[in-house]
Amino acid sequence: MKSYLTEFIGTFFLVLTIGLTAKSGTPLAPVAIGSVLMVMVYLGGHVSGGHYNPAVSLAVCLRGKLPAAELVPYFIAQLLGAFVAALAAYYLAASFTFAPAPGEGVAAMQALVAEFLFTFALALAVLNTATAAATEGNSYYGLAIGFTVLVGAFAAGPISGGAFNPAVGLGPAVFQTIAGDGGLGNVWIYLVGPLAGGAVAAAAFKVQHPA
Repeated sequence: MKSYLTEFIGTFFLVLTIGLTAKSGTPLAPVAIGSVLMVMVYLGGHVSGGHYNPAVSLAVCLRGKLPAAELVPYFIAQLLGAFVAALAAYYLAASFTFAPAPGEGVAAMQALVAEFLFTFALALAVLNTATAAATEGNSYYGLAIGFTVLVGAFAAGPISGGAFNPAVGLGPAVFQTIAGDGGLGNVWIYLVGPLAGGAVAAAAFKVQHPA
């Protein structure tokens, strides 16, 4: 239960930060998002692994560091955290909803590829800094993970919306639909792209670290 609670809390604050910075319109939103992820990874890495992202949990499971029986409960905790964060942002930011969507003039396939590539980078960073024997016990894994998201948000945010996380894609979209603003039309991009990126990252890790 402590792992599920940690995943809920970390995902909640990640998605809440995404929503509130989207409302503010600050150009430094990626800095806030990468920073809160870094903080939450340090907060919960020793408890649950600090995934806060179903694509990362999938990669860690395929890597063999998360039991398969734990994968769906992790997904549920993360998705619940994202949904409750969307509700909190709606309350705090005066009825503002923020489901990710491709940038103006961006084709769905371009957004899908951007989500795949940067989730691949994120998941591979997690696997190499937080699960590899050669980097065991390091103190920089949270920085590496947070900065990967920061870079992805700056680089690909204008293309795909910069989710790199199925919980970020689905939780706010479901809440936005309930709130009557639509939101599910693009959700497949944020499920397929990140989950594929996580799975391919696990395969790449195994090539980097053969048994």
